[in-house]
Amino acid sequence: MPKISGAQVTNASNVRPLVVPTPDHLLVVAAQEGDHGAREKLFERYLPMVVGLSFRLFPSKADADDLVQDTFVAAFESLRRLKEPAAFAGWLRIIVVQTAHMRLRRKGLWRRLGFGAENDADFDFDQLLSPSTPPDVAAELRNVYRVLDTLPADERVALVLHRVEGWTLDEIAQATEKSLATVKRRIAHADLALQRLAKGGEP
Repeated sequence: MPKISGAQVTNASNVRPLVVPTPDHLLVVAAQEGDHGAREKLFERYLPMVVGLSFRLFPSKADADDLVQDTFVAAFESLRRLKEPAAFAGWLRIIVVQTAHMRLRRKGLWRRLGFGAENDADFDFDQLLSPSTPPDVAAELRNVYRVLDTLPADERVALVLHRVEGWTLDEIAQATEKSLATVKRRIAHADLALQRLAKGGEP
């Protein structure tokens, strides 16, 4: 038998145990039963996703922060109604979208009443863009969001989810609770506005 030197023996006290994250479905079940620690873990796990999606729908820090807060409040208030705990991630994304839609409709109403128009275009592009984004791409993105700000809430949400987030039409239809034909029509109308801008016209 070969001799084993002391350097080859691992000191068990220096070995860190492998930490396996608790699966979503177990955290959801615990949270449904009132476990506040499980809720905190779900919040921490999905905060980056919710923040990212919220900011791309509302590229303004103040608006995005409000959307994040509203999303998690709505999610935890209705968590007991989630029948498939393993589907938490997709369910949460839908809540972000539906909450954003309600906020956009409310902003549109305020705008029609003559309130809030000055702040509608205060987009935080420095946070939306990476430092390596070429100037021409940054300028194009500003124009895209200028167009988005003129669109109805339905079309704006559909266009961002499809063109920016890369969602399929079926995913958008499910999240917005609309037919596939309606989603296609909304995106086509938004695309026309972008095309008019690209040709030098008004959105």
